[in-house]
Amino acid sequence: QVHLVESGGDVVQPGRSLRLSCAVSGINFSFCTMGWYREAPGKQREFVGTISGARTEYADSVKGRFTISSDSAKNTLYLQMNNLKPEDTAVYYCHDLCTPKRFWGQGTQVTVSS
Repeated sequence: QVHLVESGGDVVQPGRSLRLSCAVSGINFSFCTMGWYREAPGKQREFVGTISGARTEYADSVKGRFTISSDSAKNTLYLQMNNLKPEDTAVYYCHDLCTPKRFWGQGTQVTVSS
């Protein structure tokens, strides 16, 4: 059974940093592509970035500010977010791009506000 559990969401001021975590079970993501997505109020869920082995890709809106990493020993994915902007406010989701069922986590809320 695959489970993805995000954590680390918070309310932060613009310009600050935050690190999200995604605890993964049921997938050996060392051999898989995993992604981070976000959904802002009133908007569609959008792509943030993916990690596949040592390779990462990012949406233009977060490139240079966000970094995806993984720790296979802890079965955890991370999303390091720097220089946060109000437009980064959203629920952030971890997404399995590996299994046929393409599981999602429950999401974690990030609010960027002064």
